Amino acid sequence: MKTILLPLLVDESVEAALATAHMIAKRYGSYIEGLFIRSAPPMVPRAPVPAHFLSQYHDYWDENADKARESFSAFMNEHGIAFRELASDEDGPTAWWREIEGEPDDVVGEYGRLFDLIVMARASPKTSGEWSPLYDAALFDSGRPLLIAPETAPKTLGETVVIAWNASTETARTIAFAKPMLKDAKKVWVLSVEGAVGGMVSGPDGDQVAAHLTRGGINAVATSVQADRRSSGKAILEEAAALGADLLVKGAFTHNRLRQMIFGGTTRHVLAEAKLSVFIAH
Repeated sequence: MKTILLPLLVDESVEAALATAHMIAKRYGSYIEGLFIRSAPPMVPRAPVPAHFLSQYHDYWDENADKARESFSAFMNEHGIAFRELASDEDGPTAWWREIEGEPDDVVGEYGRLFDLIVMARASPKTSGEWSPLYDAALFDSGRPLLIAPETAPKTLGETVVIAWNASTETARTIAFAKPMLKDAKKVWVLSVEGAVGGMVSGPDGDQVAAHLTRGGINAVATSVQADRRSSGKAILEEAAALGADLLVKGAFTHNRLRQMIFGGTTRHVLAEAKLSVFIAH
């Protein structure tokens, strides 16, 4: 996890996302690249865009880019993170700022492929329309894992980890991405939720996963709970809280994404309701 992409919007979640990325960078000596994406001006076929509209459009994005850059720079300076675009492992945590014009989801999905990890803020009801497409782009188009920060800056990250194990290939892949953090954790719980609609799929059970992780030097223990009329997503979050977890590791969209958009699903519930950091991949 030596390179981190941190897309930023101008909202109240900036500080928590910055703090989360910083905790990872401090632990692994990572490079953090703050990213602000300017949406390209709308194009109207066969009709010129009025000059005053373009001027207002660019002023709006300039103002927001300045605010995001100032927040990023102030945080990095406060924490002694040097700005260096090209850095070696010996340089410790470093940072850089970049602005790109384009469709935000396209930029995240394509540019994110260069990084080991993408960190994003948690969407609020006010900003979910902006963040949700970026989550999907990171998960489906970047090929990289996504770490979603909690609502407020976390005090710890990855000390007690819950893996939401449903035996899927998506979760197996996410565990592989998360191995550096799992090895550093004090305790890793492999949690299976039994009896939930759309929960477990065919595959290894939690005991097998815990044994496999233990062989790799990870302090992992399997546990299972009954859904008891709870959805799988609700059961996962409630059990993670009961276990004192500060990080949830989960595979994204084991079941059809369109089905989850229409009927809801575990991934959508976790993205909307989680209070802790969520490490997620597809």
